[in-house]
Amino acid sequence: MSIAKKIGLLLVVLSLVSCYEQERKCTDFKVGKFTSETTIKGKKFTTQFERNDSIQIETYEGKIDTFNLRWINDCEYIMQNSRPKNREERKSIAIRILTTQEKNYTFEYSYVGEPTKQKGTVTKLD
Repeated sequence: MSIAKKIGLLLVVLSLVSCYEQERKCTDFKVGKFTSETTIKGKKFTTQFERNDSIQIETYEGKIDTFNLRWINDCEYIMQNSRPKNREERKSIAIRILTTQEKNYTFEYSYVGEPTKQKGTVTKLD
């Protein structure tokens, strides 16, 4: 096989691979009981929460918080504390589901308007 044919074949394979996008089944995670894990500055944080389509109730270290959810599309939503106690809790959080599997998904999140993003995983419990 000539070099030109090898290069052409390589380009075809690369274009097919680069076009592949894993199917996400985000709607499977709009309702249910979950546990979330994120690592920030080397420290692991675990939160349990229950979510319906528009409300999320989280439990972290014995503290319960309620959040209002506004879905932008099936895989992205904005979360805002329904009873903020300070300026930090008033900030909305943008969440985007990156990949899904049968019982879990990976996500990235940031405060709305801020470029720094963190990543985490969520596992569905029910």
